[in-house]
Amino acid sequence: MRLFLALLFRNRLAGFGAVVLALVVVLCLIVPLLPLAEPNAIDTADKFLPPFSPGHPLGTDHLGRDLLSRLLWGTRLSLAVGTCAAMAAAFSGTLLGVTAGYFGGRIDNILMRLVDMLMAFPYILLALAIVAALGPGILNALIAVAAVNVPFFARNIRGISAGLTAREFIDAARLSGQGHARIIVTELLPNVLPVIVVAVSTTVGWMVLETAGLSFLGLGSQPPQADLGSMLGEARAAFLTAPHVMMVPGAMIFLIVMSINLLGDGLRDALDPRLRSGALARPEPVTRIAREVVPPARSVTPGLLELEGLETRFQIGARVYRAVNGVSLSLARGECVGLVGESGSGKSVTALSVMGLVASPPGVITGGAVRLAGVDLLSLPYRGLRALRGRRVAYIFQDPLSTLHPLYRVGDQMIEAIRVHRNIPVAEARAICLDLLRIVRIPNPESRLAAYPHELSGGMRQRVGIAMALVNDPEVIIADEPTTALDVTVQAQVLALLDGLRRDRGLSILFITHDFGVVGQLCDRVAVMYAGRIVEEGPTAAILAAPAHPYTRRLIESVPEPGGGKRRLISIPGLPPAVDRLPPGCAFAPRCHRAQPACRQGEIELTRSGTRALRCLFPEEVPQ
Repeated sequence: MRLFLALLFRNRLAGFGAVVLALVVVLCLIVPLLPLAEPNAIDTADKFLPPFSPGHPLGTDHLGRDLLSRLLWGTRLSLAVGTCAAMAAAFSGTLLGVTAGYFGGRIDNILMRLVDMLMAFPYILLALAIVAALGPGILNALIAVAAVNVPFFARNIRGISAGLTAREFIDAARLSGQGHARIIVTELLPNVLPVIVVAVSTTVGWMVLETAGLSFLGLGSQPPQADLGSMLGEARAAFLTAPHVMMVPGAMIFLIVMSINLLGDGLRDALDPRLRSGALARPEPVTRIAREVVPPARSVTPGLLELEGLETRFQIGARVYRAVNGVSLSLARGECVGLVGESGSGKSVTALSVMGLVASPPGVITGGAVRLAGVDLLSLPYRGLRALRGRRVAYIFQDPLSTLHPLYRVGDQMIEAIRVHRNIPVAEARAICLDLLRIVRIPNPESRLAAYPHELSGGMRQRVGIAMALVNDPEVIIADEPTTALDVTVQAQVLALLDGLRRDRGLSILFITHDFGVVGQLCDRVAVMYAGRIVEEGPTAAILAAPAHPYTRRLIESVPEPGGGKRRLISIPGLPPAVDRLPPGCAFAPRCHRAQPACRQGEIELTRSGTRALRCLFPEEVPQ
């Protein structure tokens, strides 16, 4: 509960709405205990008294009834009716939507056609027709308002349920032998629940407005019973002579609806487990920079891309995750450097930090520098950094199916990537795209340009991703595990393609992977990461032949070698440490077979000797 409230109140508008609504609800609950005048007591001698009159803080209406008392009792009734109507509509709509979305086929068609019939009528006219058929009254108004809002819930929930039903976790539940009812309750509903809660929270405001509208027309609450709508209806005749009589219930309706709508966005973020990382607001266009000290630029920059003491944190509540912790790396022009390590070692966060693509919140760069040809990218304004993204530094993502837009054709996306940086005609941009598709060896490129991402195979999509990275002839390409999801044959083709492009175009490539086989085939140098730090760096051939860090050696020994004869595969015991609770000294010490007491004490520096660098006190024996 504490976490829920903390997440909710990080959104200030949602917190304001929650406080206002809570005050209104508390007042409504304690109305019977308050020393108020009788709401229906008539005193025509004191009619239309102004606010702050003795005994009547908000004045009186046309029959001399106390407005404060009628306002609180009427708000109590309007909120109760709105909440009950919203819950009834949500229950009925969710039942229809989940059933239609999960089962599909004929059941889906029948239920959705019934919903379409309800949606064919303007909702206010349908509500009026229902009340006219049932007769005036607050209960009948509740039924009418709930009925006309069922299609809203049914349509929304059906669309979300249909998408979730096609996901693999639903297939896994079916394969485990679970029945339909259990899958819906335990697998589907928890994923739909945040949408339902947000829809209910915002719909309560609509319900209050709709019931107030029916009461305003005389079809809801009947005299002498008061709700906000009937108070407005009774006051309209005296709007010019006694405007306060109408303004009091109108202001309360505005306050309730506004606070409910503000609260809805905060509830969505606080209830959705995928948003509990602290990113309650829309991520910023560039990673937040909070450096206390900017490392001085070197007089001579040896590399095209230089990372110097880069530090990236994820701040989630009181916990700070040190994802990248003082990474220094150099990438020369035309060079390919491999960044290797287990999942969670900080490779991708390092690469995303280069171009400010780490989501903020919760990510923040707290130290170091990233220099491209001597220019510190972390000091650039957003416009300057945006001009470099895709122009001088390009990114090849791991899963092109999730990074390519599913609703746009491949050609349109490639042309857009060109025209963002260069003002050239569409025909010229299209010609560039065709040439690049031929270069990456995509057959029949004309038809592929007109294809959607889902119409291409995994290897084809990855080639399209490579082509998109090349459209503006960049100097540096960051390839984030671009061959992980590909089969061995396609992987070899993609690696050969990248190597050929590097040699032909003079590209510099930062290649992120966990496969030393890929590193040996493509990279000139390799840097090994563990727990957010580089633990070993050097020429690929030297590292593969004689790894000095125990972690590097274990990684290499855990890779099978087909055709290499019998060899025992070595596994690394234990798990990588949590980067918010890093142990003192060497982070690998708890898993290392060469660890000594000194390894668990103090900071261990990355020492350089010639072309190699090592962060270890007791390295493996390296043959001279």
